[in-house]
Amino acid sequence: MQRYFVSPEQFKENTVEISGEDARHISKVMRGKTGDKLIVSDGISRETLVEIIAIEAGAVTAAIVEQLEMTHEPALKVTIAQSLPKGDKMETVIQKCTEIGAVSFVPFISARTIVQYDAKKESKRLERWNKISKEAAEQSHRNTVPEVLQPLTWKQLLPTFESYDAVYFCYEKEEGLQLRDALRPFMQTLRSDRAPSVLLLVGPEGGFSEEECRQAEEAGAASVGLGRRILRCETAGMVALACILYESGEMGGV
Repeated sequence: MQRYFVSPEQFKENTVEISGEDARHISKVMRGKTGDKLIVSDGISRETLVEIIAIEAGAVTAAIVEQLEMTHEPALKVTIAQSLPKGDKMETVIQKCTEIGAVSFVPFISARTIVQYDAKKESKRLERWNKISKEAAEQSHRNTVPEVLQPLTWKQLLPTFESYDAVYFCYEKEEGLQLRDALRPFMQTLRSDRAPSVLLLVGPEGGFSEEECRQAEEAGAASVGLGRRILRCETAGMVALACILYESGEMGGV
């Protein structure tokens, strides 16, 4: 069943108004008609089964049939901090990690970032990245849409570590602590009364520098390895995220 995210304001007492690209997708692409059922969510606290009652130019009106439980979000809130990679690799990271279960994304610039950051161009890319996140969340039946935040510098990123319960710095030169070993004691401290938050740091094509590793550890991050093989920057986040969610029981682990 097709799923769409709308703003809370589009929900009325007994109906929901779907507009813009979503309305065009329903009417033109899906060839929707009155009587068709959809799932519509505000991405915050309300998800409903609805039935289309009117299709007009640029707008679809649907009657609320049933309130649904929001049970598709992971109990562990993992944010992916990805150093800006070349080309469209960031789009791949956002799409796939949204499907897996990331709750947000923080693009950042590190010492070996190859991409030349341009604030004007980045605003358009940020809009596109959030659109990709929304589409991936709809496709994977997420209850919320992960937000792609404004890109930060490495210096700006470091102070944010203290706002997370755990921070993992994925470092290809780490020969001691592996991600699984770091996760086991952390999982034992989890409480059921709130969703713990994790920040996962992934470097660019050239990886992190030794100085960045030192700074990250001083800021509270644990430097971890992801096995004996060297992963591409767009692959590392997906692998680490899947490992974290598996160890937390989201994928049948524990």
